[in-house]
Amino acid sequence: MTRSGNMVELYDTTLRDGTQGEHINLSVQDKLLIAARLDEFGMDYIEGGWPSSNPKDEEFFRRAASLSFRHAKLCAFGSTARYPDSVEKDSNLLGLLASGVPVITIFGKTWKAHSSKGLGISDEENRLLIRRSVAFLRSEGREVFFDAEHFFDGYRDNPRFALEMLMAAAEGGATRMVLCDTNGGTLPHEVAETVRVVLEKTGVPVGIHCHNDSDLAVANSIAAVMAGATHVQGTVNGIGERCGNANLISIIANLMLKLPDTRTSVVDLAQLTSLSKFVFEILNLPSDTKAPFVGKSAFAHKGGIHVSAVMKESSLYEHIDPALVGNRQRVLVSELAGQSNIRYKAQELGIAIPETGDQIRTLVKHVKELEHKGFQFDGAEASFELILQKELGSFTPYFTIQESKVSIESAQNGRKVDQAVLKVEVGGEIEHTAAEGDGPVNALDKALRKALIRFYPEIRSIKLVDYKVRVLEEKKGTSAKVRVLIETANGGSTWGTVGVSTNIIEASLQALEDSMNYHLFTLKASVPKPEGAES
Repeated sequence: MTRSGNMVELYDTTLRDGTQGEHINLSVQDKLLIAARLDEFGMDYIEGGWPSSNPKDEEFFRRAASLSFRHAKLCAFGSTARYPDSVEKDSNLLGLLASGVPVITIFGKTWKAHSSKGLGISDEENRLLIRRSVAFLRSEGREVFFDAEHFFDGYRDNPRFALEMLMAAAEGGATRMVLCDTNGGTLPHEVAETVRVVLEKTGVPVGIHCHNDSDLAVANSIAAVMAGATHVQGTVNGIGERCGNANLISIIANLMLKLPDTRTSVVDLAQLTSLSKFVFEILNLPSDTKAPFVGKSAFAHKGGIHVSAVMKESSLYEHIDPALVGNRQRVLVSELAGQSNIRYKAQELGIAIPETGDQIRTLVKHVKELEHKGFQFDGAEASFELILQKELGSFTPYFTIQESKVSIESAQNGRKVDQAVLKVEVGGEIEHTAAEGDGPVNALDKALRKALIRFYPEIRSIKLVDYKVRVLEEKKGTSAKVRVLIETANGGSTWGTVGVSTNIIEASLQALEDSMNYHLFTLKASVPKPEGAES
């Protein structure tokens, strides 16, 4: 177990190792934005890249020199020199020094197979490369961390060689021995045993750098800390090559919430969820809804029995208070729902449901019937709220679509023309509209807006931002039901609606109707009255 009050250093390599992941691409400006956010969060070390490997990283370090970090130290990453007799002239090491950063992390071979077969050098030559590279950087006034590449594989294969290479780094003046599970195949008990041995042999603070090829990177990192490691490397959201790196988001939460004797420099753990989302946003990737601690589903409850228990005591089905990491509890409405789910959602929406009477039972029955037909409200809470408000007598639709027609025709120039024609009733008036669009759903959206804009100018500001179709009965082929989920936005707020039908156009129109109605309902718009009606 860790010593009382043990401080664990957090070393982020999102900007370097994380960018090696598939579909990951960061501009220099992106990297600067993330670096600033990591410093604000309380990260101890931020690895900016490998300055000698590409122009982008060189530009990053030039521009990062003007940043004023409040806490973090910026690090550059590179390899040992190529030849032990020309360390002072090595272009890689000179590039690391030119980055101007206070901390340099270099990696060296600690698996004999890589040294003898990959580099084709003797054990002694490899030892000299490591020791002299570290010593040269230290002589230039830089702190040096040694990343022992493939250390666990190397230690398993030849313990003597692996430890000798660590000792060479220690002799050169390295201030951290970072043991790397580069292939990601080591088990937690092996990590713990090896960390203990290294601490006894070197006397230098030990760090851990894990990859997630066995889905154990976080567990291995925690095991290393419990065995005495005081330095943890990883990436935000676990991005990285192959299966990714150790996820610092989960590591930080576990260290701070599960190991009471362990401390970090994190300023505010409640910012953990927003940090995760921020990095996903910069990467232009969707957030991982199932991510532990910070995912949208991390504290989501669906089963009625679970919800009933959570409403009485949240710890019965939640391992921590979601607010500690900036997340929140969510209750989903589905065919598994009971009265507890409906009451919870109503309370969340600020809607009062009578404690007694048939309304709650009617609502539960209605929701389950809709789910049986294929409706899903997990991502369509706006549609659910309209159902709830309608059942309670608080909502009446602002308009009624009486007829709809969609056609796809060829224009004279050969271009396909999608056209929607609608007959809409609003406050006793009938509005006929037609519109062309990029696809039938876009045409429907335009035609519906065109019909409503005279009555409800409030809809000008909203826009459809996402559209998803799910086939519900795949074996039925083209006659299968489909579920359409639509996400609509108005400034910073978004809402989801759903439609289900064997006709994709009808399902889309259902979701569009709910979207418009929900927006008008939240604004408490007035329903126009027919001309001549008493006010």
